[in-house]
Amino acid sequence: MTQDPTKTVRVELGDRAYDILVGPGLIGRAGTLAAPLLRRKRVAIVTDSHVAAHHLDTLKASLDGAGIRHDSVILPPGEQTKCFAILESLMGDLLQMGLERGDMLIAFGGGVIGDLTGFAASILKRGIDFIQIPTTLLSQVDSSVGGKTGINTPQGKNLVGTFYQPRLVLADTDVLKTLPMREFLAGYAEVVKYGLIADRAFYDWLETHIDALKAGDQTARIEAIETSCRWKAKIVAQDEREGGVRALLNLGHTFGHALEAATGFSSDRLVHGESVSIGMVLAFDLSARLGLCPGQDALRMRRHLERAGLPTRLDQVAGGLPDAHELIELMGHDKKAVDGKLTFILGRGIGEAFITQDVSHADLMEVLSRQQAA
Repeated sequence: MTQDPTKTVRVELGDRAYDILVGPGLIGRAGTLAAPLLRRKRVAIVTDSHVAAHHLDTLKASLDGAGIRHDSVILPPGEQTKCFAILESLMGDLLQMGLERGDMLIAFGGGVIGDLTGFAASILKRGIDFIQIPTTLLSQVDSSVGGKTGINTPQGKNLVGTFYQPRLVLADTDVLKTLPMREFLAGYAEVVKYGLIADRAFYDWLETHIDALKAGDQTARIEAIETSCRWKAKIVAQDEREGGVRALLNLGHTFGHALEAATGFSSDRLVHGESVSIGMVLAFDLSARLGLCPGQDALRMRRHLERAGLPTRLDQVAGGLPDAHELIELMGHDKKAVDGKLTFILGRGIGEAFITQDVSHADLMEVLSRQQAA
């Protein structure tokens, strides 16, 4: 008998604790896995047209098999979907379905769908339950875990949202087979992040296994996703609402969110994981400039990201970027800013990240300008 390769990670949050399941075939088991969490057998699936084309029939069949009634809302793909207009339209559709407080939403897609659906769940009838079924590597290791929800505004990314935990996360590794390599690598940037912030041994493992991960090795992919989720679950359990240590998970994001805002959140020009990749390089370059991090560590992580196939330089952003002054101004909209001072996640080396606001405007300008002049 073949052993079930599925791994379980527990997010310990008291009476709001939940499991993350990582392994193949989970969409086909979703009905059975969700049924014990339902107060009545009724759900609404929120997905996008790309995911629906590949996987929606499998999810529907699984729900049918468990006797769970379901409706679906299919939204446009892309970061532009995370906006007030789509949220309003989605809320109207969900209310039109006659959902009750005892019903449940299923966020079936990548980070955009997960963030938007989680936000909708948190405010619909003052809060109904939801399940995350993330369909990209990035959402499996990052956005589906930890309860951050939200939408973007012209002022910046995720500036409107809530902390609202799912009841269950199903990270089906089979869906990664249909994921374009660009999207897989975008998620891989977040996997690397966990090694950089807290686990040098995991980072060493990634350097050894990057080719297997890209080639689709199931065992390696389960290991990478499970380890990433264990780190995120551990940090979220310590600091659910990002009052302290959870900010470490934003390594590269202060820079990255500014880059995304500068591109108008255009996935054609830059996807989130690519912005994080460039942002992590900038964070380690800044750390090295400040004498906090060995320059060899900064170079090592840059070379690994390049070997993986991720962008590491500002000049790799399609369509170009504004100058350093404007990028710094965009960083000022970051949610982690305190009394107008930017918060950065920097490194003392691979596996040793820390939080600081002690970064001068001059040093920031130097690092950005040097990259733009390269």
